Amino acid sequence: MKQTATVNYHVHKPQRQAFELDAGGIVGNLIAPELAPTQVVVTDVRNTDALVRFEGASVGFATSPTTVRAFDAKGGWQPTYDAELTKLLAEQVGAQDVIVFDHTVRVDDPEAVRKPARNVHSDYSGQGAKQRLIDILGEEKAAEWSQRHYAFINVWRPVDAAINSAPLGFIEPGSVAAKDWILLDLIYPDRVGQIMGLAANPDHEWVYMSKMSPDEVAYFNIYDNRGRPSVAHSALDMVEDPTLKTIRKSIESRTLVRY
Repeated sequence: MKQTATVNYHVHKPQRQAFELDAGGIVGNLIAPELAPTQVVVTDVRNTDALVRFEGASVGFATSPTTVRAFDAKGGWQPTYDAELTKLLAEQVGAQDVIVFDHTVRVDDPEAVRKPARNVHSDYSGQGAKQRLIDILGEEKAAEWSQRHYAFINVWRPVDAAINSAPLGFIEPGSVAAKDWILLDLIYPDRVGQIMGLAANPDHEWVYMSKMSPDEVAYFNIYDNRGRPSVAHSALDMVEDPTLKTIRKSIESRTLVRY
């Protein structure tokens, strides 16, 4: 089934562009570069023959219930959830080692500290991924991991209710041209990272899974040192059922895996 959604693409500029997070020391305050709202056609992979598999598309979907009942700020749930994600990635992508290093809960509410990311992007540039590897492991262990096949994989799950608005959409990597990517700085109060934004291209093939429930996850590649493509993704501005008023809430977990 085909749907129409709006996404915010990045725009090529002669100068380097950046996001500034928690700008001015205000948590949740985001300064963003110019974005171009664009209507796109997205394919719902739930009820079609358009199979999407991690091996070819760098994104996969799985039914994977969690025993965690509340992803609250206290964080007592993290050891349990990290163990679940480790098992999931071992089963789904063959990961031998998994380090879960970041969780972000996003709520589609103007007052939320972290809202859905409404820009088409992938989470790391090559340089940004290598620096993040050092940040997590230290230089000596990072050098050891670099000798083998490693990757950063994001695992995304709805929280509390099925997703009715702003679902997460992905672009098939084979439909992205090298010229579409734009290097962006990501400026935090205590460090600077790099991500890759994406400029519009009518050849892009968008996919998503409709009405994902808290028992379902999407897992997708955001950097791979052996060349598996990163997946450009974004929240899609669309509504499945206008009679429902549930707020889109999700948790995304960034992981470092070694194959």
